Amino acid sequence: RDGPVRAAVRGRHCGRTRASILLPSMSNKNPIRYADAGVSIDRGNELVQRIKPSVKATDRPGVMGGIGGFGGLFDLAALGYREPVLVSGTDGVGTKLKLAQQADRHDDIGIDLVAMCVNDLLVQGAEPLFFLDYYVCERLDVAIAERVIAGIARGCAIAGCALIGGETAEHPGAFVPGEYDLAGFSVGIVEKSRLVTGADVATGDVLIGLASSGPHSNGYSLIRKLLESSGTALTDRFGDATFADVLLQPTTIYVKPVLDLLARVNVKGMSHITGGGLLENIPRVLPETVTAEVNTGSWEMPPVFHWLRDTGGLDAVELYRTFNCGVGYVVIVAAADAQAALADLNACGQTAWRLGQVRERSADEAQVLLTEY
Repeated sequence: RDGPVRAAVRGRHCGRTRASILLPSMSNKNPIRYADAGVSIDRGNELVQRIKPSVKATDRPGVMGGIGGFGGLFDLAALGYREPVLVSGTDGVGTKLKLAQQADRHDDIGIDLVAMCVNDLLVQGAEPLFFLDYYVCERLDVAIAERVIAGIARGCAIAGCALIGGETAEHPGAFVPGEYDLAGFSVGIVEKSRLVTGADVATGDVLIGLASSGPHSNGYSLIRKLLESSGTALTDRFGDATFADVLLQPTTIYVKPVLDLLARVNVKGMSHITGGGLLENIPRVLPETVTAEVNTGSWEMPPVFHWLRDTGGLDAVELYRTFNCGVGYVVIVAAADAQAALADLNACGQTAWRLGQVRERSADEAQVLLTEY
């Protein structure tokens, strides 16, 4: 994955072309090499070769050229948009990464990375086009990095976007040995006339909830604290699974079912339920004049959230503003379109239900009210 797909492993090394060069002989019998400082270009080259098939599998219309250049190329003209608007986003997976490393589960964390970026683009109606990642560690373990990046490629395939860029960096002496961190960057596109802004959300509209696969990638600092304070190990049983199984479920990627919905139904607003939960994220797409009533009795909160609530003694506000509580994404439509939207989402394999409604906002009233009716 060299060139536009991945630069060499580096402290600050960026080169990709091998060349034969002649240098004057050195009298020093014990020369210091870059590898002696902790950065191995050879490990980076090996990783590039290993991940090429995974990267190639994410190609889509618009991707130009192959690997070998300094930047990834994408031809917007190939997509046929008349008034294209580009939407960009960047994110990480937070301290969920710590649990993945503790459990030695590196295959799915890349899906989380892609999901956190592309779901944000989707909120504005954008189709994700391409993705880039940044993988940084103290010393590159090629086998682990290959697993992580293969997961990123799987996430891109689920989202329908191409993995056209990336960077791997070794930071010897400046990073925790044996650990790595991730960042992701994505760009999407939408016709200007099809932008979803939330500006038209009005009294009487319906909120539709889309199920999450678990905590997704938010609230993990609190999750880790509760695991520690309760003496709970990742290998401990949680129902028919382990805590590792439940807590490391990858974030759901909503791109394909929601893009299908956008082609059929007039969607007025959408919200990706990330950090801040339902209480903080839904207001981001609401006009100041309305309030969203969320019916907490409209879905069964998954058991892991009951465990988090009970173990931490969390009140309702703390619970719903930290975790998604089983609602990973929210779509807002006119009441007349609600049944069609539900049918379309469920036909695409997405668990969806009527989450609540929009009503006029009273003075000084919160923009999200948790009710049960």
